Amino acid sequence: MTATPDRPLAEAQRRLGKPGRPRKAAPDRHTTGTPPSQTRIDSGPAGGAVAQPASALFPRLLDVDGAAGYLAVSTWTIRDLHASGRLPRVKLPLYGDRELRRLLFDVRDLDRLVEASKESAS
Repeated sequence: MTATPDRPLAEAQRRLGKPGRPRKAAPDRHTTGTPPSQTRIDSGPAGGAVAQPASALFPRLLDVDGAAGYLAVSTWTIRDLHASGRLPRVKLPLYGDRELRRLLFDVRDLDRLVEASKESAS
């Protein structure tokens, strides 16, 4: 009696585990974490605590996704604020009198927008 032949990919499936398309890893975006006003304490090479300035941990310029996460709003709200002129964009110069097309926003401008938008207590 002859053994029934295995499916052509059965050996690979046993070796690799679960069949199907592998899942993509979630993108590592910096939308939450240590606020820029705080400093983080890391242990230095000798094991002692070393205070790092907040600027070393949190970028000053944020893209649309980062600005939306910083303000806890949607990306379309950020685009609408920019289109209406309430949120200025940072234009970085490139070689040959060109500028970066990516929308970048200064964290300080985002903070000013929040402060200007607060309702005064009456």
